[in-house]
Amino acid sequence: MSDEGSSIERRARLHAALADPARLRILDVLALGDASPSELAETLGAPSNLVAHHLGVLEREGVLSRKKSEADRRRSYVQIVPGSLDELTPWDHRRVVRVVFVCTRNSARSHLAAALWRVASQVPVISAGTHPADRISRGAIDVARRHGLDLPLVRPRHLSDVLAEGDLLISVCDRAHEELALPIDIHWSVPDPVTRGDDGAFDEALDELTRRVQTLAPRLSPMP
Repeated sequence: MSDEGSSIERRARLHAALADPARLRILDVLALGDASPSELAETLGAPSNLVAHHLGVLEREGVLSRKKSEADRRRSYVQIVPGSLDELTPWDHRRVVRVVFVCTRNSARSHLAAALWRVASQVPVISAGTHPADRISRGAIDVARRHGLDLPLVRPRHLSDVLAEGDLLISVCDRAHEELALPIDIHWSVPDPVTRGDDGAFDEALDELTRRVQTLAPRLSPMP
């Protein structure tokens, strides 16, 4: 079969996989952040076995992937495979007061995400943690320097000290996402580079955050 024929068959299978309102709703939910199967079931108001069926269809076509939570290893997060839906992802636009990135220690991922956001968007941004560390991780400082990213050396702060009405809250840490009782607008399941501690782990985390920020930033604009 020619490359063109293979491409057409692939597109046909993809369209068939998406030809269900529930699956399109799942993609809408996952367009900007990750969710566990149970969270998807709650959002859709559908039985867990039906959601599992829909996820299986989308996973078989390479649209979705799963990763284990770093906090509760029994839980997994579903995410859209980068590039698998370049022409199909929804393009909504929102005006927001401010973006708040949160992780557990506010020592690496949330600070890096905020630094990337300042480059990509005019929407104000701040970061915080659920259990703030004493200082920003040396690995975060080093990866920012390697990639020419301006990372302000501020003291980690608790989320309760910075969160305000109208903020768009984005968790970049499984543990923070799972322990917070207040509503989280978007979740990005990004592995903690501090756990490994090597340069490669911080480079990978920065790459993942860069991709996520570049996807979200064009969809948000500051309040007038």
